[in-house]
Amino acid sequence: MNRLASTLAAIDAANSADPDRHGGRPAALLYAERLTAELDGLAPDASDLLRIAARGQHIERWTSPRTSYPEGRQGYLAWRRDLAAFHARRVGEIMAGAGYDQTAAARVGAMIRKEGIKRDPEVQMLEDAICFTFLRWYFHPFAEGRDPAQLLKIVEQTARKMSAAARARALAEFALPAPFDTAFRA
Repeated sequence: MNRLASTLAAIDAANSADPDRHGGRPAALLYAERLTAELDGLAPDASDLLRIAARGQHIERWTSPRTSYPEGRQGYLAWRRDLAAFHARRVGEIMAGAGYDQTAAARVGAMIRKEGIKRDPEVQMLEDAICFTFLRWYFHPFAEGRDPAQLLKIVEQTARKMSAAARARALAEFALPAPFDTAFRA
């Protein structure tokens, strides 16, 4: 098995331990597979390092529940920042075990932490794939019972994270009801 396949298999094995199940499958593993599929659709020629970053984006996320941080925006941002650092470190450990050097692991870590979003094409592609994963698989369940004004704000934030090309593609691929579709036209 080559080092890419070995790394992806180790990430999948780690995510298979997620106690949260969706349709009988570990939620973290399912998310990683969905994100990988979205990346494949958006960037079929993605580099191996970008593929690793996508697969490991939420590795073992359940080990740090949101409830372990204070309520509110500051708590949420601290949780997200700490998670990104954990995910990057954990994927780096797996990469080292598969034979990748520190430079490759640092590059993947930077992608996972979204360093250079809007400036680094690979970081932006990862973010676009993350947004597509949210829109395709998680938006409708997330939207149920939410205040429409709050939901619109979240959709606008999602659209702002995306590249212009990804926003245009999202308009073509997803049936977003008004006023949500307008967020992708900006």
